[in-house]
Amino acid sequence: MNSARLRLLWWIVCLAAAVPFARLWVLGYLDALTANPVEFVTRDTGTWTLIFLCITLAVSPLRWLTGQAWWLRLRRMLGLWTFFYACVHLVTWVWFDQWFDLRAMWADIVKRPFITVGFLAVVLMLPLALTSSNFAMRSLGRRWGALHRLVYLVAPLGVLHFWWHKAAKNDLAEPAVYALIVLVLLAWRVWRAVQQRRPSSVPEAEPDGRETGVPGSVSGAPRSKSGQRYIDRRVMNNS
Repeated sequence: MNSARLRLLWWIVCLAAAVPFARLWVLGYLDALTANPVEFVTRDTGTWTLIFLCITLAVSPLRWLTGQAWWLRLRRMLGLWTFFYACVHLVTWVWFDQWFDLRAMWADIVKRPFITVGFLAVVLMLPLALTSSNFAMRSLGRRWGALHRLVYLVAPLGVLHFWWHKAAKNDLAEPAVYALIVLVLLAWRVWRAVQQRRPSSVPEAEPDGRETGVPGSVSGAPRSKSGQRYIDRRVMNNS
């Protein structure tokens, strides 16, 4: 995908990600946020946080499955939208539910487990958002990757927050869907890590010195016959 098309796709996805928030504004303007607007906004933003979190985690598997590296150009933006909806979710609780009553908020965090894990998930997302820039990536070096693995803790905590909230009403169908999605996405990463650490007698680069990356190079450059046979073996071993 060329840069112009990728830029257009980036803006389309970004604007689409803003639609749920714009919808809340429209419903609020029309006084159509149901009989309990605080609960409606809290649940809606919490749901969209989980949705964008799952989409963000799905970027790497999609890149591997399709062999298209441009998926990675969307990941940072999707991650920031995830943090945005998490912040709106938190602010709704702090402002309209608790009215900035620090004592009441602390009591809620301590006594109600689903609020505890939800608050912890948002706190862990903060350093990820603050270090999402290219400058932070260059400054932190290898520590940047280690820091951003916190998302693998944030995702289960987010699901657990939703699960415990719904468990009080004995309604676990929707949380189970998110739990299954997150489980699959994290299990794929464990499988890929195991595959990459297995000792292999096959060299890790093609004869011309280029790294092969995912099955089916994203570069689109022609390969020699020996290089193609190597890729074929990689595909067979990873299937």
